[in-house]
Amino acid sequence: MRTPLFRGLMSLLIVPVAATVAVLTAGAPGAHAATDLSKVAEALREEPVYVDPAASGQLSSADAEALADKIKDADKPVFVAVLPADQPTENLLLNLRTETGVTGLYGVRVDDRFDAAADPSVMSRQAVDNLVTSVQSAGDPKAQLNDFVDAALRNVGGTAPASWSDGGGGSGVDVSGLIAAGAVLVAGGAGAYALVKRNRRRHEEQQRAALEKLRVVVDEDITAFGEELDRLDFHPAEPGADDAMRADYESALDAYEQAKRFMDAARRPEEVKAVTQALADGRFSLARLAARREDRPLPERRPPCFFDPRHGTAVADETWTPPGGAAREVPVCAADRTRLAEGRDPVIREVDTESGRRPYWDAGPAYGPWAGGYFGGGILPGLLIGTMLGSMMAGPAYAADYGAGYGYEGGGYEGGDVSGADFDAGDFGGGFGGGDIGGGGFDGGGGF
Repeated sequence: MRTPLFRGLMSLLIVPVAATVAVLTAGAPGAHAATDLSKVAEALREEPVYVDPAASGQLSSADAEALADKIKDADKPVFVAVLPADQPTENLLLNLRTETGVTGLYGVRVDDRFDAAADPSVMSRQAVDNLVTSVQSAGDPKAQLNDFVDAALRNVGGTAPASWSDGGGGSGVDVSGLIAAGAVLVAGGAGAYALVKRNRRRHEEQQRAALEKLRVVVDEDITAFGEELDRLDFHPAEPGADDAMRADYESALDAYEQAKRFMDAARRPEEVKAVTQALADGRFSLARLAARREDRPLPERRPPCFFDPRHGTAVADETWTPPGGAAREVPVCAADRTRLAEGRDPVIREVDTESGRRPYWDAGPAYGPWAGGYFGGGILPGLLIGTMLGSMMAGPAYAADYGAGYGYEGGGYEGGDVSGADFDAGDFGGGFGGGDIGGGGFDGGGGF
C-alpha cells in the first residue's frame, strides 16, 4: 500500500520531470530554425552552460554538465553557449549579453567558430582578446571550451550570479539526466543546495574577515578624529565666532557622526570608502575653521597626509621614494614635510598583518577602499605605484571584489550583478558580426 509520503515524493519527482519532458519535446529539433536568444539567455540565467539541441554533437550532456559544475564550483560569472551552424552571428555577443542581462564573461561557439566578450569590471578587453586567441587553435569543441573556461576562471573577476543557486537547468540536457537530477533533489536537495552555495559562502567569509581587519583601523581613525574635536578650543557662541566658523564646526561634527554611522552599517570592505571619505571631509572643515580663526587665507581642498591620514590635511606635495620603489609625488603634512627635508623617515601608518606590522599599502587588498576614501580614485594609482596594493588595484578582478574607481574604471556593476541592458555595447560589439575584439572573425570580421 502506498503511503501519503510515497505519493508526495513521487509527485515531487514526476510533475517537474513530466513538465520538462514536454518542454524538451516541444523544442526538439526537427526543421531547425535559428535559436531564439531569449531562450538561450533564460537558460544561462539558471546555468552557466547552454548547448542547443541542434548542436549537441559538439558537446555532450555529460561534458556540458561537467563544464557547468567547474564554473559553479569556482563561483565566477562565466557563461558558455554552444549554438548550431545556422545561427546568425551578427551582433551575437551584444544581443546575448543584452538578453541575459548579467555582468560577466560570455564565450560562444557557433559550429567551428568561437568568440568571447566581457564586461570590463570582469575582464579587460585586451585580456579577452588574448584569451580567445589562446584557445582558437583547438579544433575539438570539448577541449576548446574547457581550455577557455580554465583560463577564464584564473583571471575573471566577480562572483557567480545568485540565480545559479536557485536550481533549474538549461536546455540541451537529456531527459534521463533530468530524471536522475530530480531523484537526487528529492533524496538530498539540502546537500546539493549547500554544495552550490559553498564557494559563495567562502567569498562572503573572506570579505567579512577583511572587513573585521579594516574595522580595527577605521575605529582608530574615527577615535583619533573624535579626540581632535575634543581638543578643539572652539565654542559656537564665543566672541568673534561668525556664521562661517560655526558652519565649518558643524560640518566637522556632522562628518564625525556620519563616519560612525557608515562604519556601523558597513557589511563589505568597499563600503569603508564612505567612512574615510567622511573623515577626510571633516578634517578639511577643521582646517578651514582654523584658518578663519587665525585670519589666514582659506586652504585649498587637499587630500590628507599620504603616510598617515590621521596627520590631517596635507600642506604640500613632496617627492618620496619607498624602499626598492620608484620616486613619486605624495601629499604630506607639515611634520612629515620637515622630516623628509631633514633626511629622516616619515611616520608611516602601519597595520597588523600575518607577517607583522606593515605599511597599509603592503597589508592586503581590503585597504584599497580605505585609502580610496581618503585620496580619491584619480590620484590613488599614482601614489601606490610599485606597492602590493597598487598592483592589486590595477585590474578588473579587484574592481569586481572591492569596487571600481581605483585606476580601473569598470562601471558600477560587479561580476554576476544583474544590470539588464545597462552596459557599454562597445565591449560586446566585435568578433561575431565583424569587429576588432579578436577570435574567430565571424562574417568576414577577421582579426583573430
